[in-house]
Amino acid sequence: MYKPVVAVVGRPNVGKSTFFNKICVKRISIVDDTPGVTRDRIYADGEWSGHTFTLVDTGGLDSKSDDVFQNDIKKQAEIAIGEADVIVFLVDGRVGVTPADEEVASILQRSKTPVVLVVNKLDNFEVEKTYEFYSLGLGDPYPLSVMQSKGIGDILDAIVANFKERENDGEDDGVTKIAIVGRPNVGKSSLVNRLIGKERVVVSDIEGTTRDSVLVPFKYNKKDYALVDTAGLRRQRSVEKVSIEGYSVLRTMSAIEECDVAIIVVDGSMETISEQDVRIAGYVHEAGKASVIVVNKWDIKSKSKENFKAMLDEALSFMSYYKVIFVSALTGASTGQIMEMAEIVYQNASKRITTGLLNDLLHDAILNFEPPAHNGARAKIRYITQASTNPPTFVLFVNDPKLINFSYKRYLENKFRERMDFSGTPINLVIKGKEE
Repeated sequence: MYKPVVAVVGRPNVGKSTFFNKICVKRISIVDDTPGVTRDRIYADGEWSGHTFTLVDTGGLDSKSDDVFQNDIKKQAEIAIGEADVIVFLVDGRVGVTPADEEVASILQRSKTPVVLVVNKLDNFEVEKTYEFYSLGLGDPYPLSVMQSKGIGDILDAIVANFKERENDGEDDGVTKIAIVGRPNVGKSSLVNRLIGKERVVVSDIEGTTRDSVLVPFKYNKKDYALVDTAGLRRQRSVEKVSIEGYSVLRTMSAIEECDVAIIVVDGSMETISEQDVRIAGYVHEAGKASVIVVNKWDIKSKSKENFKAMLDEALSFMSYYKVIFVSALTGASTGQIMEMAEIVYQNASKRITTGLLNDLLHDAILNFEPPAHNGARAKIRYITQASTNPPTFVLFVNDPKLINFSYKRYLENKFRERMDFSGTPINLVIKGKEE
């Protein structure tokens, strides 16, 4: 499902980070009275009236500032503005319209993205102080006291009203989306070009060539697909301050959220599985996406497949269901198997099991190993049913959910996987009590 992006912009010290933290219900951005504290884009998920979205906090825009980072702050804010579905423009109601506000408004007027103009720091909610901000030419200004949480509901209503149409349009277009993810310089773009047989994506051995996600439509086995070639995800500390890579991570995370299958590319020429390889696989696993591990650069392999797979088994113990292919994007070796495997794991993720068969499997598992007991009370699992697919999600109805521990859930998952092919996809077991 498409998740809209909402960018929060404005000059320094108007309350952007405080607003960001209030919406996301947790302190993520650093809040300080000193202008220019926020330099990188910081992002988190928000929710309002059933709509989820990604909120992006940006650095303060002020061309007259002495901050040596101001040019970079402007660049990264403009990137956020260009990629956002809705822009929240914060101004200071106590100060009034400033030349810096007018400069930001000029940038926003050139953008075709919807803007919600918010007049902050109206602690007594003096609506009359919003009137002068009509001069910015960005529509009706919304009064706000973010410190007192006054006016936030009206602003959120205005935000979600601007992306309802796109949310509905993008829910199901019949195209299976495949995200190509991995660290920089592991050969993701080369794999895209191999898979579609065309030079559609710029390929370079310079790290970070791909800054944005690129959607490449193609057909395979008479079916419509779209490959999403994403910017490489680096470990956070190696992402330079105020670089556009911060937003590249956001785009990659969005691609994982939106995709049906993730192709996780790792470098087969390396001696070890890196911490960042594991982190990226973890993102895919936590998002509940079907996936294929593609070990690229196998033409310059330094280990046997058995040894490399042993490293994967240890590093990816949390996703023992993984499927792996060893390929070379340079020579084309085994790249033809990638889409074949992607289809298989997607079918597994889309699989529906009848309630009758599920309860037969559950019965056999319980006979082999009874549910746990605690303080004399034993868990009784009454029945199981499948709630959804992608990933396959099963609901177990029990007498007391607290009695079903993590170990027993893992046992049940393993027993189901022994009997049904769920390779390449996570599965979810939801425990519910009779009162639920």
